[in-house]
Amino acid sequence: MAELRENLAKNKLLSGDSCVVLMGLDNADAIDQYGPGSHDGIWLEAEHGGVGFDEITNLTRACDVWGKTSITRVHQNQAGVIYRTLDRGSQGICVPHVNTAAEAKNVIKAGKFPPIGERGMFPGRQSYGVQDYFLKANDETLFIILIEDIVAINNLEEILAVNHIDVFFVAPSDLAASMGYIGRSAHQTVLDTINDALAKIVGSGKIAGTLVTDKNISHYREIGVRLFAAPVHNWISDGIESLVKKSNQN
Repeated sequence: MAELRENLAKNKLLSGDSCVVLMGLDNADAIDQYGPGSHDGIWLEAEHGGVGFDEITNLTRACDVWGKTSITRVHQNQAGVIYRTLDRGSQGICVPHVNTAAEAKNVIKAGKFPPIGERGMFPGRQSYGVQDYFLKANDETLFIILIEDIVAINNLEEILAVNHIDVFFVAPSDLAASMGYIGRSAHQTVLDTINDALAKIVGSGKIAGTLVTDKNISHYREIGVRLFAAPVHNWISDGIESLVKKSNQN
C-alpha cells in the first residue's frame, strides 16, 4: 500500500523552520518548470484567479511530482468549497476574510475529518492507495486563514484562541482598504498595523505568515514570521527591468 504524501510546508513549520510558498503559477507546466526550486509550496489562486475545481486535480498533481505542498486559496468560507478542494487533491487550504473566532472554527469544522471536524468521509485524490487515509489526513492538511480586515485585527486575540489553525496570515492589500487606505498598503499606519498583528501572532505562540518581497522579507523574518508567500511576477518584473537597464549601459 502507498503512504500518504508528506505535507512538506506543514511539517517544516511544525518543526520550527520557515517555508516559502510561490504565488502566480497558474498552470501545471509552470509548476513543473519551477519544480526543481528550493521553495516549499505553491499557492493556487481560486479566489481571484482562474483556478476552478476542474483544474485543482492537475495543478496539485504537478505539485505532488516535485514534493511541493499545494495550497489553494478558496473563494469563500463555505464547507462544500473547502472539503471539495481538499477532495480534489490540495494539501492545504487558505481561507479569506476570517474575521471572528466562529469563522475560524468553521474552517476547521469543514476541513478536518472527525473527531476534530465534520468533513465528509469521502476518499479524495490524496487517499489513493493509502489504507489508513482517514486516520492520517488531518495531520497532513495545512490550514491557513487570512487576517485581512480591520475587524479581524480587532478580534485577533479571540481568533488566535482557535485550535488547529496552522498559519495566521496577515494580508496587506485588503487590510489597507478596510482601514481606508485603498491601494496604499505601504502607508505607515498600515505597516504598523501589520507589524503589530504579526507580533501578536508570534507572541501567542502561533505561526505567522504574510506576503513578502525581496525588500521586506528580512524584516518579517526578524520579527518571527515563518510562512512567506512570494509572487513570482515581482522577481520576473524586477529581473526584466534590471536586464533592460544593464543592456542600455555604456
